Amino acid sequence: MNLEQILNELLADLNVFYRKLQNYHWNVEGRDFFIAHTKLEELYDEINKSIDEIAEHILILGGQPLGTLKDYLEISTIKEAENKKVKSDEVYSNLITDFELLLKKSVEIKEEADKENEYSTSSLIDEYILQYGKYIWMLKHTMA
Repeated sequence: MNLEQILNELLADLNVFYRKLQNYHWNVEGRDFFIAHTKLEELYDEINKSIDEIAEHILILGGQPLGTLKDYLEISTIKEAENKKVKSDEVYSNLITDFELLLKKSVEIKEEADKENEYSTSSLIDEYILQYGKYIWMLKHTMA
């Protein structure tokens, strides 16, 4: 698999994840509603910035970023959230799984970028690897 393909897979995952975070933001309920609601908004704002950054990086590399929901849903490893009320513990558990998928994809991109001597991609992805690892750690501690 080439670098453009796996960057587009990450782009698809990020787009589906963005919608999922926004869905949870609207539908989370429970005792820690204010904390979860606020954090989810912060997360989807951050993921939105990542979407733009990855798409632009694909263009910088001379590739074509995917841009349709149909394309994203066909290749994303992240599953959409349902349109229903959800407790924060379920949200946090699902986010751990999703961040683990994003981390795995980021490591795959890093390895491929290093193999191809594409150091701008490798450097860019380092931020994502650190960020996703931190979110996994924080969410696991929230659930402890």
